[in-house]
Amino acid sequence: MSYVLNPLENTNLQRELKKLQLMLDISQSLQQGLDLKQAVLPVLEKMSSHMGMLRGTITILNRETGQVEIDQAFGLSTEERSRGRYRLGEGVTGQVVKSGEPAVVRKISETPLFLDRTKTRWREIEKHCKCKDISFICVPIKIGNEAIGALSADRLFDESVSLEEDVQILTIVASLVAQAVKLRREARERENALREEKDRLSGELLRQFKPTRIIGNSSAMRQICALVAQVAPSNATVLITGESGVGKELVAEAIHLNSSRSGKPFVKVNLAALPENLIESELFGHEKGAFTGAIARRSGRFEMAEGGTLFLDEIGELSPSIQVKLLRVLQEREYERVGGGETLKADVRVIAATNRSLEEMIREKKFREDLYYRLSVFPVHVPPLRERRTDIMLLADYFTEKVSTRHGKKVLRISTPAIEMLMSYHWPGNVRELENCIERAVLLSSDGVIHGHQLPPSLQTAESSGTLPNAKLQGALDSLEREMISDALKSTHGNMAKAAVILGTTERLIGLRVKKFGINLSNCKGGITDLRNP
Repeated sequence: MSYVLNPLENTNLQRELKKLQLMLDISQSLQQGLDLKQAVLPVLEKMSSHMGMLRGTITILNRETGQVEIDQAFGLSTEERSRGRYRLGEGVTGQVVKSGEPAVVRKISETPLFLDRTKTRWREIEKHCKCKDISFICVPIKIGNEAIGALSADRLFDESVSLEEDVQILTIVASLVAQAVKLRREARERENALREEKDRLSGELLRQFKPTRIIGNSSAMRQICALVAQVAPSNATVLITGESGVGKELVAEAIHLNSSRSGKPFVKVNLAALPENLIESELFGHEKGAFTGAIARRSGRFEMAEGGTLFLDEIGELSPSIQVKLLRVLQEREYERVGGGETLKADVRVIAATNRSLEEMIREKKFREDLYYRLSVFPVHVPPLRERRTDIMLLADYFTEKVSTRHGKKVLRISTPAIEMLMSYHWPGNVRELENCIERAVLLSSDGVIHGHQLPPSLQTAESSGTLPNAKLQGALDSLEREMISDALKSTHGNMAKAAVILGTTERLIGLRVKKFGINLSNCKGGITDLRNP
């Protein structure tokens, strides 16, 4: 016996199938990656196609401001979206978020509570001349019992259309969006927890090596601290590479201080500073009469470092003959003084450093390959300061306090323009150059503040130095105004209203100047670098 659907039943079945397909499409869209904003817009577009709505919006409650703001929208321009802001309980959307209950407005013209903040609804009525009104449906987006926002849709008013089905569809979609938000929140919380744990461990490493004066919290410095922690307990030979002035000696000192040899000598030799004919004697010592001027026996650096650590800086400057003798010490752990026949044992850990490319020197036959492999048992590379810019202000603060104490001066902070100059400079001389710049500025400071004009000429920009091409009076005034506004915003952590009070002007004028000068407010929210509260 066959059963034939009547037209009405067939229409209902098609409607239900379309609804199921919509839910499937929306569910799949929300599962695409962790960027919810990118996933939501296709959801609104699918709803528009299925429901015939003019526009759809997702509003989110901003806990900091207490306002309900449009987060994503279909059918609204950027300017129209920016106008969609409501206090909690204000308008239909604000009421829905506050109560957690859906709302249906069959005719917006008959509902005073409908505010039309985006200023688009009456334009639509004029556009669709056969339509006399617009219907508005709004449902809450809830996680548990908490309404975190709302999902709403507009459609042209039609007496024959039942809005209850729209409410059902929007409620299901809002539930899917809420679930996606919840999953992403949990994923972010897990990521934040992992990041905090990583930062905690890195912080412990940084605190552990604090006596070595290693300053920095960049990912590069955390990796270096982790490497130091791994290699320090061993007796492995370490090769530290990096540009001049990056702090290779401090890394070597950190390895020594955190090793079992920390109670023994840490002897440093700068091989580039020694004449070639004296390096052998300097390293291994000499007997009386070994050469002209050797009036007494002298202990070498290996002998001085017995039981401890010998740091050989600029290892790439060694001559081929000395490279052979150093290789023997590393291999056999023994050596002889110059002019002597007694073989001495070397219980010394060797840490070498260079700013040259030893691999290139090997290709040019200027450095022994076997010595290179003996030295680089555990390589550590220290990146230049320009590649770890997050460390610049930490180092600047440290050097400011250090130099101020040394010279008996009271420097309390670094001005915003000076910070911008420090952060934008490329630092070819690395940390050593930064320390010299800060020392100069501290000596020049007369009001407890490091200003931009007190930094060396190499750091000056055309704007900060007043050397803009064809500079006019207005340009100089703009430069001064920008500096004053930047300093005021830094003092108030980016609060334009408070900055306006400090400068004796209006918040509106401050806002216009911020836009004019392109001042980045996010850089001001950390506050002024104040050495009284490090």
